[in-house]
Amino acid sequence: MAINIIDPTVPGQPHVDSYWAATAGAELADTPPISADCDVDIAIIGGGYTGLSTALHLGRKFGLTSHVLEANQIGWGCSGRNGGFATLGIGKTSMEGWIAKWGEAEARRVFDQSRDAVRLVRRLLEEEAIDAEATPDGNLELAHLPNRMRGLEHDQRFMQTKFGVRAQLLDKAEVERSFLVSRECHGALLYEEGFALHALKYARGLARVAQKAGAKLYSGSPVQGWSRDGQRHVLTTPGGKVRARQVVIAGNGYTGDRLHPAIDGRLLPALSNIIVTRPLSEAERRQLNWSTTLPISDSRNLLFYYRLLPDHRILFGARGGIEDTPASRDAHKAWLQRRLADMFPSLAGIEVTHFWNGWVCVPFDKSPHVNSVEDGSVHYALGYVGTGVALATYCGLLLAHRLAGDDSLQPSPLLAKPLPRFPFPALRRVYQRAMYALFELQDRR
Repeated sequence: MAINIIDPTVPGQPHVDSYWAATAGAELADTPPISADCDVDIAIIGGGYTGLSTALHLGRKFGLTSHVLEANQIGWGCSGRNGGFATLGIGKTSMEGWIAKWGEAEARRVFDQSRDAVRLVRRLLEEEAIDAEATPDGNLELAHLPNRMRGLEHDQRFMQTKFGVRAQLLDKAEVERSFLVSRECHGALLYEEGFALHALKYARGLARVAQKAGAKLYSGSPVQGWSRDGQRHVLTTPGGKVRARQVVIAGNGYTGDRLHPAIDGRLLPALSNIIVTRPLSEAERRQLNWSTTLPISDSRNLLFYYRLLPDHRILFGARGGIEDTPASRDAHKAWLQRRLADMFPSLAGIEVTHFWNGWVCVPFDKSPHVNSVEDGSVHYALGYVGTGVALATYCGLLLAHRLAGDDSLQPSPLLAKPLPRFPFPALRRVYQRAMYALFELQDRR
């Protein structure tokens, strides 16, 4: 059974009712739907971080014009729905495995591209004056069980020795004294790198900079058909056909199997769900000693992630869920409220003003990919496994170099691997249910 998240027959859908959409300000200008047939050099399918970063860097670094085709609104997918964590991380495979496969030098190159991704986002915010409410540098990984401190101790030594990452190991008392009090915190690693931002303000900031660099952005323009006419790709949208010399697939978890054979059976969209509370009072913040705006996650496989927003609301999210229906949304919202109260009992019953979800993209090997197919005229970057704020931005830069024929910046060995196909793709949801059951069992021990 094919997996397709976006309905191409209903273009131009509004943003979900998220906190980001409610606080991002005015919608972008000059993003009309495609309204006539046209010939272009570069068509980018997907108006999220990957597509916008590709368009931005094509124009800014290489003077090349691109046309971004978005099915709904710019930033409509996970680029406007994520938790806003621009933190270190690249895929979900073992870093020890990287070293065993490629050696320490190449493994360091893999990790350095993750670090470069975080720094690229910070640099774009500063150079382009994008006001995305970025926090100071740093992020916390909490041990959700006492025995997880051993894993954090190992990670601190390994990351420092192999990759030069500076992180401070904190015991429970230090976390409670300087950051926050939680029933499910038994210590933490405080990383010096990484930060958080407003997800949709960042997407719209990238879009405006891309437009300034010459990119043409089209909302309400899903690709409903794809064929070849000689050296040109013909992308059919509701308003006209786009004939392109090169095409970029940048839909990530919203791409769908039917778009192109290179994607068919190769992606597993996985839900991530978020609630945002009303603003906490000063007394409520004092009771939790919640004195940090740094992004926070825990040591689970199906992790929780949360942060204090600038207006003192709590954003609280988690991986989990197989389907997205009205009933499942109600269940996910109630579960998040219950788990928030488990961690912070004084917040039991607090009003939740927003709930939404989005599809994270998981390839079979749980690693992101940047590659080209057919005759080298179709390119893709996707599969960020929940770390897409920074990685999608960076992979857009990698794609821009590829499209411009500039080999001065190449993907690391991990990113450069071809996108593998799931064995028996029709069973992807079955695999997912089995893995979630295993992860939940592991996370309790």
